[in-house]
Amino acid sequence: MKESMILPIIISFAISVLLGPVIIPILRRLKFGQTERDDGPQSHLKKNGTPTMGGLIILSAIVVTSLLYVKDYPRIIPILFVTVGFGVIGFLDDYIKIILRRSEGLTPGQKMLGQILVTAVFAFYYYNATGGEMAMLIPFYPGHSLHLGWLAIPVLFLAIIGTVNGVNFTDGLDGLASSVTVLVAVFFTVVAMGTKSGIEPITCAVVGSLMGFLLFNVYPASVFMGDTGSLALGGFVASAAYMMEMPIFILIVGMIYWIEILSVMIQVTYFKKTKGKRFFRMAPIHHHFELGGWSETRVVAVFSIFTAIMCLIGLLAL
Repeated sequence: MKESMILPIIISFAISVLLGPVIIPILRRLKFGQTERDDGPQSHLKKNGTPTMGGLIILSAIVVTSLLYVKDYPRIIPILFVTVGFGVIGFLDDYIKIILRRSEGLTPGQKMLGQILVTAVFAFYYYNATGGEMAMLIPFYPGHSLHLGWLAIPVLFLAIIGTVNGVNFTDGLDGLASSVTVLVAVFFTVVAMGTKSGIEPITCAVVGSLMGFLLFNVYPASVFMGDTGSLALGGFVASAAYMMEMPIFILIVGMIYWIEILSVMIQVTYFKKTKGKRFFRMAPIHHHFELGGWSETRVVAVFSIFTAIMCLIGLLAL
């Protein structure tokens, strides 16, 4: 790896590791603790009070590291905007949950409005930056791109908001969203380096920040990322993919995110259609496996291995 690509990983990792012992005690002192759902797995009730909003550690490491490189790598600016934008929405959601001592923060309408606004700003930039082309590379069909015309705009909104909420649903077990997303970030880093896309510093910063955060987030977690982290990471994944014309590849490398979303949609639809019956033991699907006897660590390991394999397939698809 080039020296320029090693440094942002190390810098971001160091910031994340150093901030953990500073921010976690502050969150604990302020009683910014997680409130677990009463209808969730009973084993999760012991997590009540565990500091949340640890996404501040991840975001801080990403932002500081990216700003060191932004002058020479201006293409990271839109990715940083989306990452921070969704992170702010997540922060407000977490803050309201904590202050009001409830499992829900912003209303669904408020959260969706914020997500639409951030996505709209990125869509406006991306449309103009690509001259309206908004081409998407086609997996397993090298050298060919998909052009959707006017449909590219609604697809962009679906891809970004869907990915963001997919990462949010994935963040339900100690280290799950962190482990899956660090692998996706490594995939984007490899591709960014190979194509010299100009976004390498921020993909490296995400890799480093998550490796550092995992030291505090693996089972048993001493801090959760909260929506502050999960929404920010979802924004990163989607915007980074678009900046490399690879949104279709999210369906491959980020398949876990979409499986989590689909499990919730299937569960809700089935519940309504059958007047109370459940398709899964519990949704999102990681809880289905938990209630089936899998430990948290096993679910995280299996989902991470699955993601690693999908990232390898994603590289083959190039």
